[in-house]
Amino acid sequence: MKIWQKENSASTNKRIENFTISKDRELDVHLAPFDILGSMAHTIMLEKCGLIETNELKSILSSCRRIYEEIIKKDLFEIEDGIEDVHSQIEWMLTKELGDAGKKIHSGRSRNDQVLVDLKMYMRQKVTELVFDTQSLFKTLQQKSEKHKADLLPGYTHLQIAMPSSFGLWFGAYAEALLDDIEIIRGAYKVINKNPLGSGAGYGSSFPLDRKLTTNLLGFTTLNYNVVYAQMTRGKVEGILLSAIANLAGTLGKMAMDVCLYNSQNFGFIKLPEEMTTGSSIMPHKKNPDVAEVLRAKSNRLKALPNEVNYITTNLPSGYHRDLQITKEILMPAIDDIKECLSIAEFMMTNLEVEKDLLEDKKYDLLFSVENVNQMVVEGTPFRDAYKKIGFEINEGNFTPNRSLNHTLEGSIGNLCNDEIAAEMDELIASFDFEKVEDAFEKLLNWEV
Repeated sequence: MKIWQKENSASTNKRIENFTISKDRELDVHLAPFDILGSMAHTIMLEKCGLIETNELKSILSSCRRIYEEIIKKDLFEIEDGIEDVHSQIEWMLTKELGDAGKKIHSGRSRNDQVLVDLKMYMRQKVTELVFDTQSLFKTLQQKSEKHKADLLPGYTHLQIAMPSSFGLWFGAYAEALLDDIEIIRGAYKVINKNPLGSGAGYGSSFPLDRKLTTNLLGFTTLNYNVVYAQMTRGKVEGILLSAIANLAGTLGKMAMDVCLYNSQNFGFIKLPEEMTTGSSIMPHKKNPDVAEVLRAKSNRLKALPNEVNYITTNLPSGYHRDLQITKEILMPAIDDIKECLSIAEFMMTNLEVEKDLLEDKKYDLLFSVENVNQMVVEGTPFRDAYKKIGFEINEGNFTPNRSLNHTLEGSIGNLCNDEIAAEMDELIASFDFEKVEDAFEKLLNWEV
């Protein structure tokens, strides 16, 4: 019997049940530790409000801790056949073990606010992992930038040679891009980190619940105050996080495209180690950059996912709708995918090799035209006159470049500003205040009655 099923009522048709439950039982396993923590906070609050007895709270917390340990350390949790979701499974386990005390934990809650608080804590944890994974790639790119800051690289606009660049600039550009990507993720984190627990089915409760208490117990920054809006955030927060993930994926996809381009024979700027490439069944010379190509494809697919959630939530009125269940099927695999993409991107960028002295080749003479124009300006020639003179020499085929470079501009070849960018990254990550959540969970798991 389902927890919502009434005595002597007809059972749901099996086909309908399988269709509506969909992948819930599979995906909800990932929410189990957060459902336990949410239940612990909720029952502490119920005892404070006089809705359960102190001895009942003590037994509930003890059982919850045991189940939590089994989930975290022993990976023993499963949703049994005939049970719809993680919330029903945990309530059934507590009721089986504690009797009436287990039946009381649902007072003042709906599965609507349970799944919301679980998802928000899940997303909050995954954002924490995502931020540190991104920071790891950032550090790798900055190290490569410093190592190769003197190794020059052709710069392009419109895929035509433009001005001198460097591998220091190239690696460093993607490092700084990740800084902005984490800034966007931080915005998503702020929206996620609001407590919906106590909103019930979307209209609150007549019980004297203390929502600020559960907010503090679960480490949320604040709460979604309006109970109707709390339920309206379902789908919205998933879309916001997926948009932040799509933004990060855009950086990874562009970087992967550069690797594909620069690794090709016609460019020949970088080289992937042979063990990172694949071959052809008929062309013995091929060393294909499949790792970068698949990274590009996966990144591009991630960029499409916010639209999927947007279409699911389009035209839904306020209140809960079962349509919203499908967002888990988009969100959870996407988080796994972006984490895998970050890991493989770091491995790829760590191991690729750069070619030296590229700009010594005569085919890159025109890269230095602007440098030559600027040198004439420094020596007293008006810029437009210097531009015309160098342009005339190029058209006549007698331009002889001076290859010396003297870039002191902040963020240019000779002044990468990597230290300043690293300091911004450290400050940004510290602003998430991840320790607050860790401290709250430790306090909750060791709560003494």
